[in-house]
Amino acid sequence: MKKVASIFVSALLVGALIATGCGTKTESPSATTGSSASGDVIKIGVFEPMTGANAAGGALEVEGIKLANKLYPEVLGKKVELVLVDNKSDKVEASSAASRLVEKEKVSAIIGSWGSSLSMAAGDIVKKAQVPTVAASATNPLVTQNNDFYFRVCFIDPFQGKVMANYAFSKLNAKRVAIVQEISSDYSIGLSKFFTDSFKELTGDQNAIVGVANYNTGDQDFSAQLTNLKAKNPDVIFAPGNFTESSLLIKQARQLGIKVPIIGGDTWEVPEFISVGQEAVEGAIFSTFFTSEKPITPESEKFLAEYRKANPGVEPAAVTALGYDAYIVILDAIKRANSADSIKIKEQLAVTKDFAGAAGMITLDKNGDAVKDAVIKQVKNGKFTYLDIVKAK
Repeated sequence: MKKVASIFVSALLVGALIATGCGTKTESPSATTGSSASGDVIKIGVFEPMTGANAAGGALEVEGIKLANKLYPEVLGKKVELVLVDNKSDKVEASSAASRLVEKEKVSAIIGSWGSSLSMAAGDIVKKAQVPTVAASATNPLVTQNNDFYFRVCFIDPFQGKVMANYAFSKLNAKRVAIVQEISSDYSIGLSKFFTDSFKELTGDQNAIVGVANYNTGDQDFSAQLTNLKAKNPDVIFAPGNFTESSLLIKQARQLGIKVPIIGGDTWEVPEFISVGQEAVEGAIFSTFFTSEKPITPESEKFLAEYRKANPGVEPAAVTALGYDAYIVILDAIKRANSADSIKIKEQLAVTKDFAGAAGMITLDKNGDAVKDAVIKQVKNGKFTYLDIVKAK
C-alpha cells in the first residue's frame, strides 16, 4: 500500500508542478491572454481533467506529458511550450478548453483527454480548426471516427471488450455474466456493448448476459442494482466505469455477499481505486495499456529509468506512459514535417508507423487508432500486479 500511496501523492503533485514546470504554462478556459506559436517556441496544448471526478486520471497523464517534455524540450531547434487547460471533468468545459487552445493560444497540436466523453466534446472544435489532437487513453471508437484531426496512442474498446470477454470465458470459466454500466459515460456504455457482443459469440448463447444494471457518474449507493444482479446468479460481473464509482460498487458488492470475480477496464488503474476500495478490491481484474514489469522498447526502458529516478520506489501508471507517448509521437510528426504547421503535422501523424513509444510500438491505422497489445492486471496485496499480455493480432 505504501507504494500505491506514493503514486497517488505523485499524481497530486502534478498540479503543483504545472505552475513551475519546464516549458509549461497553465491557463484557465476563462483566461483572456494568448499568443500565437511563433519565433523560438512551438506550443503544444494539453486539455486534461485536473479537477472534478476524473482529476486523478488527468494528473497521471499530465505527469507523463511533463516527463516527456523534460526529456525532449526542443524540436526543430525550438523550445516546446506546454499550455495546459483544465477541462474540469466536464464536457462543456472540455469544449471550452479546446476552443481556448486553438483560438487564443494558437497551439500547433493538442494532447488530451482522459475520458472518451471529454475527448469527443472537443472533436468538432479541433476538426474545424484543423489542429491535430492526440488522445493518450481515450478508448471509445467515436473519438476518432470521421475526424481526420484526432488520433490516439492507445487501443480501442472493441479490442478491449473482446479481451475481457475472452478472459472471463477462458480464464474464469464464466458462462453467465452480469453487467453494471455507468450510463452517463460513453466509455462505459461502449465497452459494455463490445464485451456483450464478444461474450455472446464466445458462449454461443444469446442469453449469456443475465442482467444489466445502470448508474450515473457520482452515484454512491449501488445496493439496489447489486441486489437485483445477485439474484441472477452470474459467474462474473463486468463493471467498466470510473475508478471512484467502481471501487465503491465493488466494496458494496462484497458487503452484500457477492463473491464472484468482478472485472473491468483501463480506468481502474488509478490509486484511488485501491485507496477507496481497500481490501474489497483485492482480486479485481482489468485490462490496461502498459506494465513496468515488461518493458517493450528502448523507449520503455528510458521512460522507466527517468520516472523511477524522479519518483524513487514508485512505479508509473499505464496512462502516464501513454501521456509520454502522446507527446513524443507529436514531436516525431513535427520532425518529419519539418514544420510547426498544424496541417503538415496532421499529415505526418496519419502515416505514423512502427514508432517506438514507452508503452510499445505505435502504428496508426486509417482511423488514427493505434494497434496495440492489451495488458491484464489484478489488484494483489494492495498493488496493481501484472498477469498477462494479450496480442492485438
